[in-house]
Amino acid sequence: MSSQTSSAIASSTSPTTSLHRHPSASRVTRRPSQSVGPPVSGPGSGSSSAGGGGGGGVTRRPSRAQHPPMIHRALTHNEALEALRGFLKERSSYDVFPVSFRLIVLDTQLKVKKALDVMLLYGVVSAPLWNTSTAKFAGMFTVQDVIHLIQYYYHTSSWEGAAADVEQFRLHSIRDIEKALSVPPPPLLSVHPLRPLYDACRYLIRTHARRLPLIDKDTQTGGEVVISVLTQYRVLKFIAMNCRDITQYLTASVQELGIGTYVSKNDDPSNDNPYYPLATATMQTTVFDVAHMFSEQGISAVPIVDDQGKVLNLYETVDVITLVRNGAYTALDLNVSQALKQRSVDFAGVVTCSPKDSLSAIFSLIRIRRVHRLVVVAGQDDPQPGRLVGVISLSDIMRALIGHDIPLGGAGVGAKGVDKALREEEEENSFTMSEANTSANVSMEG
Repeated sequence: MSSQTSSAIASSTSPTTSLHRHPSASRVTRRPSQSVGPPVSGPGSGSSSAGGGGGGGVTRRPSRAQHPPMIHRALTHNEALEALRGFLKERSSYDVFPVSFRLIVLDTQLKVKKALDVMLLYGVVSAPLWNTSTAKFAGMFTVQDVIHLIQYYYHTSSWEGAAADVEQFRLHSIRDIEKALSVPPPPLLSVHPLRPLYDACRYLIRTHARRLPLIDKDTQTGGEVVISVLTQYRVLKFIAMNCRDITQYLTASVQELGIGTYVSKNDDPSNDNPYYPLATATMQTTVFDVAHMFSEQGISAVPIVDDQGKVLNLYETVDVITLVRNGAYTALDLNVSQALKQRSVDFAGVVTCSPKDSLSAIFSLIRIRRVHRLVVVAGQDDPQPGRLVGVISLSDIMRALIGHDIPLGGAGVGAKGVDKALREEEEENSFTMSEANTSANVSMEG
């Protein structure tokens, strides 16, 4: 095993908030990294007997700024957003991670079932892939890949055939399944750990990615080294913990700011979804029908509602994986009510908020809870309290922070094109500022 290092997250006392239902304190656990797969030599193998991509000759390098910004006056909402953007520009992705953390790297030759077992064992929902033959980062393996695999076998094979095939199916073949389903492949996206955190956030927004691998170069061999994986949650948690004196000024409500997707009028007579454009399910919906929504719409959770639209629960991609981890593929024919009885006991519960809650309150919630999304429900002053109003993803929150002026790339956008566009924008901004400074100097001399 090799140890990974990065700058520590500053600790902060967590206040209570009325938004959450089951408060629990957040803790940073310090664990060594893990690599999984056949033995390899080359960057990242170190003294470990398995896998590649982690470790190597990487050493921690400090960022340009080490302390949260000091705020000495009240800010407007827009001023607070600009202050947060400035904070992100002064930090690198290294700064988001604790001093020691665990990293799971999966070899592309590994069988899917083994990879699932490892992910479930260590409680992770995604892991970087490492191509042994090229000694390079090869993308990410996520629960969404497993959802695609389930959908493919549901339509093309028997459950017995699926169970037998998955035993032998290897990670490098996942892309073939995506082609068969006409699902766009995920972006082969990564960023250097020392690039500003603001740039990493722009990467995430422009490619619709939920996670961003950090790739460095081994100082001895020059080969690639997978340092860790930056997620939207880690970034927002980092902001919530270190910028409380700024986020307190984000007082506008989430609905007023347009953060999230809300139930709206459907003008298409052929679409009878009463919660358009949201995907929902009932307790009688089959697990496979929900898995199909995950795959078709690229989402990771579906609210479970009753006949009146009241939110009863939430079904997530991780719940599907829990069902099939022991090869119980026939469980996909269960309805949601039956499947929820087999849910992992550590499920944190449905995190809800009101459309009138401020963005500041959302950050208070992120500070004390592990939030991956919020289900927006009507408040107690509504004629139907608890009814589904909308869903807020972490992508929605990040986009509100970084700015809506960032053009969205289509599915499958690669890192090179995004990186080139970001660098061109950076050069253009630098040139504009240089011109402005020159003009200002001329004016002063005049």
